[in-house]
Amino acid sequence: MPEIPADAQTGAGCRVAAFGEVMMRLQVPGYETLAQGSELKYTFSGTGVNITSALSRLGHDGYLVTTLPSNPLGEAAIAYLRRLGISTSLIQRGGKYIGMYFLENGFGPRPGRVTYTDRLGSSFNTAHPDHYDEEQIARRIELIHFCGITLAMNDTVRQQMKQLAVTVRRQNGQVVFDCNYRPTLWGNDSYEIARPHYEQMLEHADIVMMNERDAIGILGMDTATVDRLDQLKQLIPHVAKKYDIAVIAGTHRAIHENNMHSLQGYIYKNGTFVFSQILTFPVHDRIGAGDAYTAGIIHGQLTGMDMQQMADYAATAAMLAHTVTGDTPVSTDMEIRQAMMMQGRDVDR
Repeated sequence: MPEIPADAQTGAGCRVAAFGEVMMRLQVPGYETLAQGSELKYTFSGTGVNITSALSRLGHDGYLVTTLPSNPLGEAAIAYLRRLGISTSLIQRGGKYIGMYFLENGFGPRPGRVTYTDRLGSSFNTAHPDHYDEEQIARRIELIHFCGITLAMNDTVRQQMKQLAVTVRRQNGQVVFDCNYRPTLWGNDSYEIARPHYEQMLEHADIVMMNERDAIGILGMDTATVDRLDQLKQLIPHVAKKYDIAVIAGTHRAIHENNMHSLQGYIYKNGTFVFSQILTFPVHDRIGAGDAYTAGIIHGQLTGMDMQQMADYAATAAMLAHTVTGDTPVSTDMEIRQAMMMQGRDVDR
């Protein structure tokens, strides 16, 4: 395993932000269903929370751009975010509601289940179109992350995303866009509705998280091959060229028996593909693992890792995220590097 440069080990202390909703996660303990259980444990999460918290643990200054209600729920969320190391100075207050989701853990043939409630009525999703000062935000950060889940919310949020992305790039900041496509959030004819919005975000992005299924489904690209790896190698270069994207990265996952998963990350940069080792591991909590991979890619870009180091680093961060309870990745840089060194002995390939 190649050694990671010292500057990548300590983090560069870059100012990074994410735009997105903070949600309240209400989880049924153990493996009971909602119908069986009588208790719920709550935390706060969301893609932006996961990204900024993970990057804060890796040595960067993480900011969240969002809106929280002006009530005790909003105060509880603020306190929770601060415990994660996230700066709350760019968070706006207003409205009365926070989006919530209920999580039931799966077991064996019964999959886990997420049920959303009151999401479209949240303070974030009902904020005024001019709620955020894009110029002020862009001056304070060097990189910002956007998610396709947020893009699916409503036209006002979509416009806020696009305006903020344009402003950050105009101020020489970097834009990261994670496709994270959820068809249930877009409704009927979801691909046709989502496609123009995805295309606009891709035009503003420097780093994109996606795979061949996104290129085929969201962007409508054609391929004659049915093998996923061949599709990836054929389509991703076309995406990078068409939208002038510097880095595209993503993962392939295989699910085995007994709750074992295999994961392989990839990066496409400068006309070249690089793949991580295939990691095989048991899963404790899958939610948020993709955000850990994204944070690993961002950290690698900001700290100058070479492509192979970055792919292995991000894949290891994702693997570790499967081993802890909750959405938010908690691994430090040292823990990720230690796990990478162990892979030569203990991880199936």
